[in-house]
Formats: sequence, structure tokens, C-alpha cells
Amino acid sequence: MKTLHSFALAALSVAILSACNKAPEQKTQSTMNNTQSVTEQTQASAPVAKKIPHEMTIHDDTRIDNYYWMRDDERKDPAVIAHLNAENAYTDQQLAHTKNLQSTLFEELKGRIQKDDDSVPTKSGDYFYSSQTRGDNEYPTYVRSTDAKGSDQTVILDVNKLAEGHDYYSATGLSVSPNGHLLAYGEDTVSRRIYTILVKDLSTGELLKDELEGTSGDVVWANDNKTFYYIKKDLQTLLGYQVYRHTLGSPQSEDVLVYEEANTSYYTGLGKSKDKQEIYIWHGSTSASGVSVLDANNVTAQPKRFIEREENLEYDIAKHGDWYYIVTNLNAVNFQLMKVHKDKAHNKANWQTVIPARDDVKLEGIELFTNHLVYKEREMGQSRLTVRNLTSGDEQALSFNDSSYMVHAYGNNELDNPSLRVYYASMTTPGSSYDIDLNSTAKTLLKQQTVVGDFNADNYASERLFITARDGVKVPVSLVYRKDKFNKDGTNPLLQYAYGSYGATMDPSFSSSRLSLLDRGVVFAIAHIRGSQMLGRPWYEDGKLLNKKNTFNDFVDVTKGLIKQQYGDEKQMFAMGGSAGGLLMGAVANQAPELYRGMVAAVPFVDVVTTMLDASLPLTTNEYGEWGNPNEKMYYDYMLSYSPYDQVRKQAYPNMLVTTGLHDSQVQYFEPAKWVAKLREYKTDNNKLLFKIDMEAGHGGASGRFKSLQDTALNYAFLLDLAGIEK
Repeated sequence: MKTLHSFALAALSVAILSACNKAPEQKTQSTMNNTQSVTEQTQASAPVAKKIPHEMTIHDDTRIDNYYWMRDDERKDPAVIAHLNAENAYTDQQLAHTKNLQSTLFEELKGRIQKDDDSVPTKSGDYFYSSQTRGDNEYPTYVRSTDAKGSDQTVILDVNKLAEGHDYYSATGLSVSPNGHLLAYGEDTVSRRIYTILVKDLSTGELLKDELEGTSGDVVWANDNKTFYYIKKDLQTLLGYQVYRHTLGSPQSEDVLVYEEANTSYYTGLGKSKDKQEIYIWHGSTSASGVSVLDANNVTAQPKRFIEREENLEYDIAKHGDWYYIVTNLNAVNFQLMKVHKDKAHNKANWQTVIPARDDVKLEGIELFTNHLVYKEREMGQSRLTVRNLTSGDEQALSFNDSSYMVHAYGNNELDNPSLRVYYASMTTPGSSYDIDLNSTAKTLLKQQTVVGDFNADNYASERLFITARDGVKVPVSLVYRKDKFNKDGTNPLLQYAYGSYGATMDPSFSSSRLSLLDRGVVFAIAHIRGSQMLGRPWYEDGKLLNKKNTFNDFVDVTKGLIKQQYGDEKQMFAMGGSAGGLLMGAVANQAPELYRGMVAAVPFVDVVTTMLDASLPLTTNEYGEWGNPNEKMYYDYMLSYSPYDQVRKQAYPNMLVTTGLHDSQVQYFEPAKWVAKLREYKTDNNKLLFKIDMEAGHGGASGRFKSLQDTALNYAFLLDLAGIEK
């Protein structure tokens, strides 16, 4: 998914050039008679970016982008690096008085994390797999054993050792061969989400010579234990579009191309049926999906479409013996469950309804077992799980204590499992893993996230309410606060978060980090705005393409509603969003800056029009179904009317902290860099505008479980300082 874009401010035409982190002397056109280094300048004032007009014309409309020069695909241009370093230095200087608060917050955040921690083992094949974290280690160690108790536990991958000597490290897609002898995984040391696949012999601990570059990191093994499939990426667009078959011991140059996606609006994924007999190539765009099938027992097999792809048709399949179960939007806006015999699967007329479509309930997914079907639905914003006996047809809905919560199935890798594994949390209940007996639905708590310290769930309260937006639509909101710090008299600082794109639903869940805000009297709210699927598929459709402004309006109207109902102090309202939620921050800052004391925009997608017009940028063509294709004038005009970068104007803006990673693969660093520069040029206030760039990280920020907490501490310190909370 795409992420946030950027702010813009520039007041003077100052060229910032650099080599080896030093800036050569250069005079401005009129105001600076004395030269100074970038470092000296940032001690006195905010960095001011030079302006080089760049014309872009389409649909007889010309836009001038004075900061287009900040784009450097190689990330080596001395002037660009110097400017980013100057921004970091300025941010450090402006927040120097919060260093003690940042340190206090970091120690709090870190102190709540159980240093020695084990995940709940999940069974796959003959082994139970889990992860461990120990002491101050930043990364997990992956282990397995032949029983759930871990009596003969062995290490299969220690990511801490692999990460040694790297500023950034990510291991992904761990996949063990069917016989359990080999482990394939992807490795990224840059944070561009381009992975090199490595293969480890689990009996000797040695790496094989096989090394596959330029991949998505995911691997699916064929059943011969020496062949696997992987996805290769376009190194310019970062789109995974080719599926290759690799035979161990052979060079990557001899790998066989099995499938190539010709439509650049589709993503490509890999999977395997639960009975391990079929390999799936998943095809997904913003508005359509499908699957091609390979025989896992035949390494020369060619993929066959389950059915031919159709515009606006979405479906997902799960194999159960000779039958396929299909979650689909066929004649069902909120999806329905159908099934079909394998011999008749390729004709939709043969699909039989199992769970019919309903206008007010969205079917979100299923898990199949030998004798049971578990399905997940969402009604009025709340998800629920139901267990159905496939023989008798009897059903039992699972119940939980909280009135508002998140729950999802995970780790259910085997058809013959006697129980369903789920993860459960609410805004006051730490994440919990349960096994649920498929016959009795009795729940067994396997583990609840430990919050080190004096945490007591009874000290906190969560609420769920609906706030009416300007067009009469009721928007769900989830709130949490500390009871003895909350007055509901309009005196509490309030932080409002939202995402609101791609149909991604942000369920109310627990965060130990968030306690640092709640314990200081801050109310935290999640606005479940249009663009998600909190209220079903129509909720998403009403927040995308030519309806995108509903997303921004909902956020603003929720803020006004929370103030009116006295959940927050009208002078202490704060907003936060990341990636596409960063676009939200930019649009809201343009629309209603007076509502917010401060904002945090993380990796923000803010230069919507320019990015969506450039097919060479990562992920652009995949996003047409979400934002529209601006090569069509209708979409161009609409995007331009809300694009945060294009809509920056002369007005007062809130205090803002903008963050990015130099190597971000989703939202390129130059979007927020340009945005901040333009904001500095136009804003009429004296509020803070700070830009923090992680020169080593990408879209997800710093790697490692503790290092990433420094980013959280910085964000919180920025907000708390504005709220006048010093400790």
C-alpha cells in the first residue's frame, strides 16, 4: 500500500549544496551577504530549500513544482542529502528541550516489554514453530520442536546474528520444505523491500549456494523438496510481477519463468492449499482478484486460471477435499460464501451458495478444517467468528467479554486441527492467543501479552460511539482513556488517529506504548472513517476514487463531534496518520488547520497527482483503482482538488512533525521533503514544522523491537510538549 506524502514550506531562495556532509559557500539572490554552513544555518532558522521551477502540463493545465529537484532515485545527490541532513539537524535543535522527555518515554516504552518472550507455537507439518526474544536483542530467534511443549527445541534462524553489522535488517517469508530439512527466507539490508532469498540446511546449519536476488522474499515449496516458486520484482517500480521456479543447486539464470503479470494494476502473490496439494498464484488489484492453480506434485506443471479474470469480480478460494469454498463478491456487495466441486469449478454457474449475501453484514474470510467451517463477519463495525459443523450444519458464535474488540484466526495450518487458534485484543485487553475447541467452542487461553510494570486493565476504559458527519452519515469512533485522568468536561488533550484507505480496517486493539499517553491524561481515539471497511464494503467504496473527500470530511467532523461531546479540549486536539493516513493529515491540515494544536504525519503520501502520473514510481499503476488514473481528466481534476502538496496555501497551519525514511519503498522520501519545503514557503504562522528523516530506514521505520521505540518516543514527546506536559 502506498503511504503518506509531504508538507511544503519555503521562504527564501537558498541553495543547499553538499558533498561529504559539508556545504560549499553560496550567496542568496538578495538577503544574505555572509555565507554560512548548513550546520550553522540550522542553529538559527529552519532550512530553506532552493526553488527550481519544473513545469508539468497535462489536460491543458500547467503546474509549477519548485521542489521537484529533491527527487533523487539514487539517493546520492549531495544537495539533496545536505538538505535532508539540515532538516534533521533543525529538528534535533528544535526538540532539544524534549530530550529528557524523549528519554523518559523511551525507557517507559521499553520497560513495558517483556525482554524474554516466546510466541505460542503453531503446528505445520511434523513440527511446532515459534519465535523467541531474549534480553536486549532487537530481533527474534526462530525455533521449532516436535511437540507443543518445546521439549526438543532447536534454533532454525537467529535473526540477531544475521543482523550483525547492518544498520537495517529484515528477514521475511520463512518457509520450511515439506520434509522439514530446508529453510528458505528473504533478506533485506536496505529497507527497500527487495529481498535476496537464501536457503539453509537445517541439519547442518549451513547455507546452500542458492542465492536469488531481486525478489519479494516469499517462497512456496513444491512437494519434491528441491523445487520452489518465488516472485521477482521490477527493480524500478518494485512491482512483483514474475513467478519463477527454482531448482536447488542451479543458478538463478536457469530459473524457469512460470507466470508473468502483464497488467500493471495487479499485485502478484503466492500460496499453498491447506492439504498441500496445490500451489496458488494470487492476482489482486484494487477492484478485482483471482487465482491461478499449479499441481504441487508436478514441477513441470503450468498455472491454470481458476476462472478467467473479470473486472470488479473478487474471489478467494480454499480447498477441502474435492470441493472449493469461495469467498466472493459475485452478486454480493458484502461478499458471500459459495462452493463448487473441483470438476465444475471453472463455470460460475456451478457455484452453490453456502452463506448468502446480506446488506448489513460483510463476510470477511473463512478457515476450513476436516469437519468444520469457521467464518468471520462484520456487522455495525464489530467482527465476530462463527463455527459451523460441516456434517450437521449446527453453528455456534464465539463470544468475548469486551463490547468492542478485534479477533482473527492465525496459525491454522492443518486441516485436522481439533481447535481454532485466534488472536484477540481490545483497547484495554492486551493481545491474547486462544485455542477454541471446534466441537464445544470452549476457549483455552494460551498466552496474554505481558505488560511489565504496574499495568492494571481496570484503570482504563474504552468506549464506542458514532458521530454524525456533515452528510448525515454516522461514523464509528473507538476511544480509550485512563479513568482517573478523564473528566469528560472538555479539558483532556485528545489524539485522533485514522487511516481510511484501501479498505483497511483499523480495529480497536491494545497498545502498551499508548499507555504513556493515557497515563498522562491524553484521550486516544480511532476514527473509523470512510475508505475502510468498518461498516462493510460500501463504506470503502464511499471513500475512494471520486468519493475520496468523504475520508477527509469524516475525520474533521469526528474531531468536531468529540469536542462537542467534551471528550477533548478544543485547544488541545492532535491528529496522527501514516502512509495513506499521512495523505489524510495533509488534506485535513489544508481543510481545517484551526482544529488541531499539532499533527504527526508519518511517511505521508502527499504529492498525489505527480506520483500517480509517473508510472516509473513504485506501485503507481497498482493504485489507479484506489485513487483514479489522472491521465483521465475527470480523475486529474478531482485529485488536484485535494492533493495536499498542490493545495498548500497561505494560511496558518498546525504544529507539525513529518517523518520519512530515505529508502522508503512505498512513499518516496521526496514527497514529504517537497511538502515540508512548500509549507515553509506558504504558512503564515510561527508554529513548528519539523521534518525527521531516518537515513537508514524505509517505509516501516527502523528495524528492531527497541530501536523503533525511539521513533515512538519522538512522536509522543512532540505531542506532549505541545500539550504542556513536560514529564
